[in-house]
Amino acid sequence: MKEDFANIISSVGEDLERDGLKNTPERAAKAFKFLTRGYHQNLDEVVNNAIFESDNDEMVLVKDIEVYSLCEHHLLPFIGKCHVAYLPQGKVIGLSKIARIVDMYARRLQIQENMTKQIAETIMEVTGAKGVGVVLEAKHLCMMMRGVEKQNSMMTTSMMLGTFRDGSSTRSEFLSLIR
Repeated sequence: MKEDFANIISSVGEDLERDGLKNTPERAAKAFKFLTRGYHQNLDEVVNNAIFESDNDEMVLVKDIEVYSLCEHHLLPFIGKCHVAYLPQGKVIGLSKIARIVDMYARRLQIQENMTKQIAETIMEVTGAKGVGVVLEAKHLCMMMRGVEKQNSMMTTSMMLGTFRDGSSTRSEFLSLIR
C-alpha cells in the first residue's frame, strides 16, 4: 500500500523527495489501514461475550455515537452520529459493545444506507431483541469538497426492525428521545 500511495502522490505532480512528503506514503498507508480496520474485526471478538441476562423490557438507547467512515465511491470521509435503541427480550448487551459494533461497520468502505442496516441487523441478532431502531446522521465530504459542493447538507438514514417497525408508539418514543 505504501508504494501505491507513492504512485498516487507522484501522479498528481508532487515530488516525493520534498521534505514534507518524504514519509507520507508510509503514514498514509498506516492511516488507511486504521480507517479500514473493520475488515479485520469479527462480531464474536467485538461483542466478547458481553451479553447478560436481564428482565428489563424497556427501551435501551445509546445516542450520539460518533461515526467516521469512508465513502466507497470516492474514498472520502463521511462523519456523523449514530443512535441505536433496542427493546430487550431477556438479554442486554454491554454498553460499549454497541459503539464497537457501530465502529466495526463504519471502519469499512461504506455507503450510509448499508451501514445503517448492518448495525440494526447485528444488534437484533446478538441481543435477540424484540426490536431495534437505528438512525444515522452524517455529512459527506464527497458532497462537500467536490461535486455539488453543498456544505450544510446532512444525510439521515434509519432502519427499524421488529417492534420499532411494527409499533408506531415504540418508533415514536425512539424518535422523540433522539431529538
